[in-house]
Amino acid sequence: MTARTDHRDRHVERIAEVRAQGTGAERVGYPIRVREVAVVRTELLGTGLLRVTFGGPGTAGFEAHAADEHVKLLFPEADGSLRLPEPNGLMLRWPKPSPTSREYTVRRYDPATGELDVDVALHEGGLASDWARAALPGDTIHVAGPPGGVIVPHGYDRYLLAGDITALPAIARWLEELPRDAAGWAFVEVAGPKEEVELAAPAGVEVRWLHRGEDVPPGTTTDLADAVRSVDVPEGARVYVWVAGEAGSIKPLRRWVRDELGLGKGDHDITGYWKRGVADFDDDHEHDHH
Repeated sequence: MTARTDHRDRHVERIAEVRAQGTGAERVGYPIRVREVAVVRTELLGTGLLRVTFGGPGTAGFEAHAADEHVKLLFPEADGSLRLPEPNGLMLRWPKPSPTSREYTVRRYDPATGELDVDVALHEGGLASDWARAALPGDTIHVAGPPGGVIVPHGYDRYLLAGDITALPAIARWLEELPRDAAGWAFVEVAGPKEEVELAAPAGVEVRWLHRGEDVPPGTTTDLADAVRSVDVPEGARVYVWVAGEAGSIKPLRRWVRDELGLGKGDHDITGYWKRGVADFDDDHEHDHH
């Protein structure tokens, strides 16, 4: 029995414990790998997301445990060179300066087929967005992570999920993986109906699409924060709040969660996935600890 097997059993066990009996969310790390994967196919979801399905021998043994866990897609530098992190025990050692990378939610991993789905929000001139649009079956790329994830117990009375199209893959996975008797709300801000996608929400979770308008740039309205703050949380209900999107537009919700809902650190996760005008934004170095 190797140390790695022990470690694997331990974190998988811990994840199950937190889900079933935890009193609050807990970050659980799992072994971090870098792997070369191949594009199997791409598929447009609505007009705003492009699903890239990866496969090949490199996906074997991938681990997926948390709805909002992420991987980094690693891109060549301007001079064409590829600088990869190196395995270092259960972690990765990253070269300095950091390689060019973009972070994406793990939308789905199927251990039976080895398929790994990443849904890329399309926007003009985005590095990963342009790469995904041009990707053809057989193209290869290196993927690092996930570095672990925040494991959320299944015992909350209500779940409140909110975000823009960059958060939609995580919200979609959240809604699939919540217990079928879960209750709550999911708010997704998109340009309009064409960006909506099918969601597998539990019957007790009310899904609301917020249309900001086809001509309105993302991250410029208060629609999402306003909608979230209009929620009527039942007295005494234990709530978990998960919010991600443009850093500036979700900022008011940090205060709301703390002051109005009175939630502690283990009962919410609010993360800026991007920031207007910043190409490679990193809100929270805890989300970047590969």
